[in-house]
Amino acid sequence: MIWAISMEHNGMLVKDYLMSVQGFSRRLLKAVKFQGGSILVNGENATVRRVLMVGDEIAIVLPEETKGTFMEAENLPLEIVYEDNDVLVINKPAKIASIPSLHHSSGTIANGILGYYRAHNLTYTVHIVTRLDRDTSGLLLVAKHRFSHSLLSKDQKQGKVNRSYYAIIEGYFTGTQGTIDAPIGRRENSIIERMVRDDGQRAVTHYKLMMEAGQFSLLDVKLETGRTHQIRVHFSNLGYPLVGDDLYGGNNDKINRQSLHCKTLEFTQPMTKERLSFKCEMPQDMRELLK
Repeated sequence: MIWAISMEHNGMLVKDYLMSVQGFSRRLLKAVKFQGGSILVNGENATVRRVLMVGDEIAIVLPEETKGTFMEAENLPLEIVYEDNDVLVINKPAKIASIPSLHHSSGTIANGILGYYRAHNLTYTVHIVTRLDRDTSGLLLVAKHRFSHSLLSKDQKQGKVNRSYYAIIEGYFTGTQGTIDAPIGRRENSIIERMVRDDGQRAVTHYKLMMEAGQFSLLDVKLETGRTHQIRVHFSNLGYPLVGDDLYGGNNDKINRQSLHCKTLEFTQPMTKERLSFKCEMPQDMRELLK
């Protein structure tokens, strides 16, 4: 990463420039300083206290990253929708976990990404920005390195990473569009399950009815917040569980996973600041339900 110093930033300290102009967090800057990275000004090593002048060229070399304990590279098929030096966008199929866990230590999207990096001699590790449940399909945003991950995570907290979903729910939905604003927290005595509860974290879901098909309804759903199982919990709480979502009351005799697909993804490329937008079609198993 290289930046040229303009008159606007003349006289700034390296530390202030990196944090206030380029968006470095204190944690990331500390990693650059103490974990094998480097700060170069005009090709020479510099400290964060150096004063920058017009025409200076500042370059940051990030420290080499190590993969997590359970992260092993595997040669797995990946549908890469978009790739540049900083991010990946992947169309994730259902029945594949985003990252390894105690019960899914291999065969995950993260394992496949590491295998892809290995095959192309890339030294990155995996930073999932918009994680999807194992049985949710669709667009998944991945940061290649810790700087892009830091910037995208900040954007996500500020509501600048936008996603919309196809959701097929049981029953005839009563309204054409609206917003669900109901806090979500962990269900007592359960590690996995969530529920609407007064002491939970604020969760906001926007929806629009797209069509009714037999005993089901197809919704266009947009997330304002990103709580665990948010869409599944919100509609189940209203009495309209997602088709196939047996964890939250849905019937799985016609599809063996929750009928949820991330269909659009929009975010700002962390380095170029270009606004990027992607979409993908509804998968076959959900299309069959609507027939």
